[in-house]
This record gives sequence, C-alpha cells and structure tokens, in this order.
Amino acid sequence: MTMRPPRRSVAPLGSWLLGSPDESPRRRRVRVQLLLTAPLVLTNLIGALIACLLVSVVVPGPSVWSAEYMLANFVAVPVFVLTAVLIGVTWGTRRIVSDLRWATVDRAPTESDRSAAFRAPWRLTRVQAALWGLGWVFFTTLYGIIDPQTIPKVAFTVAFAGITICAFCYLLTEFALRPVAARALSSGEPRTRRTLGITGRTVLAWILGTGVPLLGLMLIAVFSFIRYASPTSLAVSILALGGVILCFGLLLVVISVRATEAPIRSVQLGMAKVADGDLDAEVVVYDGTELGELQTGFNRMAEGLREREKIRDLFGRHVGQEVASNALRHHPELGGEERDVSVLFVDIIGSTTMAATRSPAEVVDLLNRFFNVVVDEVDRRCGFVNKFEGDAALAIFGAPVALDDHAGAALSAARALRERLTVEVRECEAGIGIATGRAVAGNIGAHERFEYTVIGDPVNEAARLSELAKNVPGRLVASQRATDAAGEDERRHWTLTDSVTLRGRVEPTRLAVPTALLEGASTVADQGADSVE
Repeated sequence: MTMRPPRRSVAPLGSWLLGSPDESPRRRRVRVQLLLTAPLVLTNLIGALIACLLVSVVVPGPSVWSAEYMLANFVAVPVFVLTAVLIGVTWGTRRIVSDLRWATVDRAPTESDRSAAFRAPWRLTRVQAALWGLGWVFFTTLYGIIDPQTIPKVAFTVAFAGITICAFCYLLTEFALRPVAARALSSGEPRTRRTLGITGRTVLAWILGTGVPLLGLMLIAVFSFIRYASPTSLAVSILALGGVILCFGLLLVVISVRATEAPIRSVQLGMAKVADGDLDAEVVVYDGTELGELQTGFNRMAEGLREREKIRDLFGRHVGQEVASNALRHHPELGGEERDVSVLFVDIIGSTTMAATRSPAEVVDLLNRFFNVVVDEVDRRCGFVNKFEGDAALAIFGAPVALDDHAGAALSAARALRERLTVEVRECEAGIGIATGRAVAGNIGAHERFEYTVIGDPVNEAARLSELAKNVPGRLVASQRATDAAGEDERRHWTLTDSVTLRGRVEPTRLAVPTALLEGASTVADQGADSVE
C-alpha cells in the first residue's frame, strides 16, 4: 500500500505575510499599514539610489560630480527625495488606509467601498507617479540650469527609475491589499473590474522589467550618434542596464507570476480536499482578475456538491441507501422483476395502549429507539428496511441487492433483533415474522411519484407470522420455507414445530422457532389460534 505524501498547505490569502481573513480588525489594520508603508518606502529609496548611480556612472554624458553640482547633489536631491517619500507615506498610504477603514473595523462595505478597494492600487500608483513626475521636472530643470547638456541624461534616468518603481508600487500594493479585496469580494462582486487582468499584469511586468530597459539601451545608442561616447562608457552602460534587466526584470516577473500562482494553488488545494471527500473545502476569494472568478467558481462548485450530497443522504434516509444508489446509477422506471426474497416483519405489541398511556413525545422517542435497533441489525446483514408503518417495519433481504443467502440473513437478523430489543427497548415487546418466496420487486406508483417496494406472497405471510408471534413464547416465528432456504450455519439455530393456516391463506404453513426458545414451541398453534383464525 503506497502512502500519499502530505500536501503542503497554502496560506488562505496566498502568503503568510497577509495573515488570515478571520484575524482581529486591529491586527488587520496594522498589517495592511505596514505592508503598504515599508515596501514602498524601501522601493522608492532604492529607486532614488539607482537613479543616482545611473546618472553618475552608467548613462553617457557630462559628469555631474564637479564642484558646481555639489549643492544640488548633497542638498537639493536628498531634501527632495526625503520630502517626496514623506509625502508619499502620509498622503498616499494613510489616505488609502483611511478610505478602506471599513475593512479593518468589520463593517459591511457598500458598493462604493468595494469599488474603492479595487481602485486603491491604481490610486496609490498615481500618487507615486505624480511624485516621480514632479521629481523628473525638478531634477531636469535643476541640472539643466547648471549645464544644459545634462538634460537628456538626467531626464532619461529619472523617467526610467520612476516608471520601474511605479510598476513595483502597483504590484506590491495589490499584494498588500489582498485582505481588503477578500472582504470586498466576500460581500459581493464589484460592478466593473478595477484591476489588471492576467494578461495585463504579465504584459506590465514585461514592459517595465524588460521593455523599458531595452528602450534605454536603444536611446543610449542613439545618443552615441549625437554625442560621442567612448567604447568603455558604452560598455559600462550596456552592462549596467543589462544587469537592471536581469535583476529588476526577473523580480517583476516573479512578483507577477506569484500573484497569478497563488489563487491557482488555493483552488488546487481545495480540489485535492474535495477529491479526498472533504466537501466543506472553501477558498478565500481575494483576486479581482479572472482568477478571482476561478476561486468563486470553485466555491460555488463545492457548495453544489455539498447540496447534492445532502440531498443524496436525505434521499437515502427516506428510501434506503441501496435504493438511492440504484436510482442514481440507473434511470428509475415503473415496474419490477420477479426474484426470490426473504421478508422480515416486526410489529410492536400493544401499541394502542402505549399511545394512550404515554405522551406523544415519549411515544416518538420509544419508536425511534425501537426502529434504530431494527435498522442497525437489518443493515448489518445487507438488508433493506422498505417501510415504517406506524409501529411496524418491513425489511427485505435479496432486493434491490441480490444476496447469496437472503434467507439466512433474514433469520440471523431476526434472532439478533429479538435479543437486542429485550435489552435495549424493554418498554415494549414486538412480534417478528420471517417468510421466504417469490415476489415482484420494483417501482410502484405513478410516473410523477413512485416508491421501491416488494409485492408478493412472502410479504403477506411475514405479516401474518408477526401477528402469530405476538402470542407465542419468544415472539419470533419463521416459515419452514425460510429455514429450508437458509444456509446450514443459520438453519441449525432453528427447529420446526407445528403447522397452522394463517389468516387469509388456504394452505397451512409449517412454523419454525429458534432452538434456544424451543421450550413451549409445541403449543405455538394453540397459543396463536386467536390470531390465525
């Protein structure tokens, strides 16, 4: 037997950094604030550092490290960068978190709240783009005043860094706001999609991670025709921008792929749970793209399976599991087939007095305990409880599932049933009759509504035997045909006694009782005369 390897669990929101949807509002608020602030501050500072390196040693052009640039390099640039980062944090992230406060206080979102949740990454990205655009104007003007020949170099470098950082801003913000998106999607889908689709996200990663740096290489080549650049300078530029393509391009692609992979993995894990029989499996919907629709579709599928299983279970409880399974496997039709079956009929003695002397609730409780024993013993021997008739039950062995020894199963169930009822349901006694013979088993009724049942002489004979059993010791009687049809292992537990003519029948029926109850069996006909005349 091969052991299935344990499945690796998947974080509910695609990453353990994002926590779980059921964490406290305070922790969710702190988590979202940190995931928005820390990566954006770090990314912008790295972007500013890379821009300085590109201007200084990578992009060909006049050097910006002469004495006239000192004030700009060591005063204007640091002050502007720190001011921009401070504004981005306070004006950008705090405003976004404030607009999304409903998600951190467990308040049901409105339609405008849901739309704002999916617009948030774009809004924060626009803030970053505005700050980088302002920086582009400021630095180009500042260095252009000192030396106009630095304008192309500075303008290209700041634009290149700004575009790349804005791409990271969008992807990181979308990641940080997954808990908010999950709450928005759990309360209803937005009317219009406000996020990039899978294609848009992939194209964005390629353009900003590969396309823009390649464009930079092409522009450097163009500039070399306009202004001479040494081979060493060109080599440095190509190697530096190639390194940017390898590092930042790869990082952008990884972030994009992980954002696409996480929802798929959650659905994959959910499907594995369903395949293992866990129909309560459910995934958290947090993606606003087509993948979010996939997550929603899985949850709807799981809900449909749960509903189907609930109906199937309820159906089986009403008509029997075997009948239900047979009906689901084949298209049920009216009619039936002849087959040899054994029938067990059990009926409570004195049910009228019991109903008159007990409250309805007590009667129901007693009947439920009584029928629980009946069903348990019949099911244990692959029988089928066909009907509950007030205080009586009809069980069939050999239909709808054929049994090699249906008579032996019925007789064994009857003996076990008698022993358990005398111990577990002492408040009442029951007569048990068993008969074997040819009967028609199938669906009886109308096309609009029918039921599976068995009709034939064994059913009538078992009912009459149960009436007879109410007045004999042991309360258990079977027909000779039932014991003759049983296997040797079960037949040896029974002994033939008298022959009686049951009510409504012409031919006499030879009776059999358990050997353990043989004492008094010779008087079965006399003690049961009142019930068979």
